[in-house]
Amino acid sequence: MAEKMLIIDDDEIVLKSCRRIFETEGFEVTTTANPQEGLNLVTERAFDVILVDWMMPGFDGMDVVEEIDKRSPNSAMVMISGHPSVGRATEAMKRGAMDYLPKPFKPQEIIEVVKKSVRRKVTEEKKAVGRFEKMMKSWQFPVPTIEDKAPKNIAETVAQTVGVAKATSPWLSVLVLGILGGAYIGFGGLLSTTVTFDTAAKLGTGLTKLFSGAMFSVGLMLVVIAGAELFTGNNLMVSSVMSKEISFGTMMKRWGLVFIANFVGSLLVALLFFYSGLWKTGDSALGAAAVKIAYTKVHLTFSEALWRGIGCNWLVCLAVWMALAARQTIGKIFAIFFPVMAFVAMGFEHCIANMYFIPTGILFVQKLQLPVIAGVDPGMITWVNFLWKNLIPVTIGNIIGGSVFVGMSYWGAYLRPSKTSTPK
Repeated sequence: MAEKMLIIDDDEIVLKSCRRIFETEGFEVTTTANPQEGLNLVTERAFDVILVDWMMPGFDGMDVVEEIDKRSPNSAMVMISGHPSVGRATEAMKRGAMDYLPKPFKPQEIIEVVKKSVRRKVTEEKKAVGRFEKMMKSWQFPVPTIEDKAPKNIAETVAQTVGVAKATSPWLSVLVLGILGGAYIGFGGLLSTTVTFDTAAKLGTGLTKLFSGAMFSVGLMLVVIAGAELFTGNNLMVSSVMSKEISFGTMMKRWGLVFIANFVGSLLVALLFFYSGLWKTGDSALGAAAVKIAYTKVHLTFSEALWRGIGCNWLVCLAVWMALAARQTIGKIFAIFFPVMAFVAMGFEHCIANMYFIPTGILFVQKLQLPVIAGVDPGMITWVNFLWKNLIPVTIGNIIGGSVFVGMSYWGAYLRPSKTSTPK
């Protein structure tokens, strides 16, 4: 029996071309340009595959996806969009889509995405969850773990969907989201310092580091859940390059844009902290703590900073990786919290966080007449030392940690072409 497909798209050209493509592939295809009619069809009939456009007059495709997932949980859904972005891709899959494909696409691309989505649907055994899962969703309880993505599915999503969406998003959107990403990490750094600046004498170094990491994790939660672009997380785009979904040059251009945008956002929070006068907390002890942090970071050797950068982004990219597995916000929070807390507690170095920490120290040293701080040489806290002793080696280490130990490793484990496979 032929598999049944429903296509919902207000573009008649897309409807006709997709019908032609999939009827040739043996599907029984039904099309509609009306989203409400599409929902009615889903209620009346069972479809194996459903293609949904993101932007239709009077309807948000995201809401249509969510409603279809409630009415027909056994259908493999694919969202198609002429306005691709990583935020929409992530949101579409969170609401029930199995994959996301930007327009325009080639016939072979849409065929491969549909086949892959059908395979994923079978693998995840969503049918076994049944009506109880739908009731739990409607009550906003966490989704059972059967809904979470397996590691291989995450690898496919990162390489074939997320990385491609990041590479094809409009540069202005990436710039704005990059500035927000730097600011969010800056907020995490400021919170971390504010909570722990006077705890070491009372709790000891170990617990202080633990609390510092717990607070700092808020920064990456904001990036992943609220939506922003972060250079260190974007190191996972190397999977898309290895899979030949995007070019190395395209990836490097996006990395450069996001890196600069993150720097701008981090500086905004540093300025906010400085001019708000919050550093005066605890008789200016909070400001002194910020200077100590900056001094510690520029006092590292090049080698120490490099290795600490590797450890950091190995864990940060694992946090992003696991967050992609979670379907619900609470799952993403827990996926992010523990790896980020761990890297901070262990003392690893994050280049974007340091774009906030060290410029903050430089601001205080250059703009304020601070009292002598024990064990701190203010002359060491300079822009030159920031770049050479920290930012450059930490950035290199972060790239190695995220790209090699997470992106390339999982690509090699799950996506590397078999030697016996024949070229298309």
